[in-house]
Amino acid sequence: MMMRQPACGAVLAGCLGAGRASADPFSDLAALPTFYADATMKTMKPMAGFKKAWLALSKHDRVKMTKACNDPAMRKPHAQFCANVLALRGAN
Repeated sequence: MMMRQPACGAVLAGCLGAGRASADPFSDLAALPTFYADATMKTMKPMAGFKKAWLALSKHDRVKMTKACNDPAMRKPHAQFCANVLALRGAN
């Protein structure tokens, strides 16, 4: 009985750690490079290209990105990206 408690704690810690790792949609989204004109992801595509990449995302990913961009802490390091996301918020 005593051995089961530490094992459950380890499983719980693993689950909580995995939840935190996936909390940042900017690191989870494989399609993120499609919004940029260069491989270093420093130059954003013009709005027409950005919108095309935005509409290529699943609705789930668009909702996740919009939600993240509405959070000031998440938006700050991705200001230009989030400005475009919030401008396209109604684009489905």
